[in-house]
Amino acid sequence: MVCAACVFSVAQAQAQDTKIAIFDSQRVMRESVPAKAAEAKLKVEFQKRGEELENLAKKLKATAEKYEKDAPLLSEADRVIRQREITELDQTFKRKQRSYNEDVNQRQNEEIASLVERAQKVIKQIAEVEKIDLVLQDSVYHSARIDITDKVLKALSK
Repeated sequence: MVCAACVFSVAQAQAQDTKIAIFDSQRVMRESVPAKAAEAKLKVEFQKRGEELENLAKKLKATAEKYEKDAPLLSEADRVIRQREITELDQTFKRKQRSYNEDVNQRQNEEIASLVERAQKVIKQIAEVEKIDLVLQDSVYHSARIDITDKVLKALSK
């Protein structure tokens, strides 16, 4: 019994010496200067393709509406030709949209990976300078006293 109390006392003393910090990764992803820069970079990078997709969608819609309006007056052969044209436009649109979405997702993932790597380096530097033993990412609740998110954001803005 006495031995158990001693072990508990030593463990408690060690825990009191342990310095813990936490940071909000979602906030870093939303508010950091590199995150905002990456978002702007991706917007510029994919703007032209996005506009092309929008134009193709408008063309598809206009073609389908014109067909609906003209369908009662068209011969069977003309209806088939126009339906085939709409189907081909729709397939082209879907293929380009899928490719666009895949490319955007891939680039976003690359930018996120780069930001995470930078954030981890900054967190490690902060932990070493402030002699923090343990840094946790995200939590349900934590005291503002142990939150280093603002320090991480400030360091990333340099």
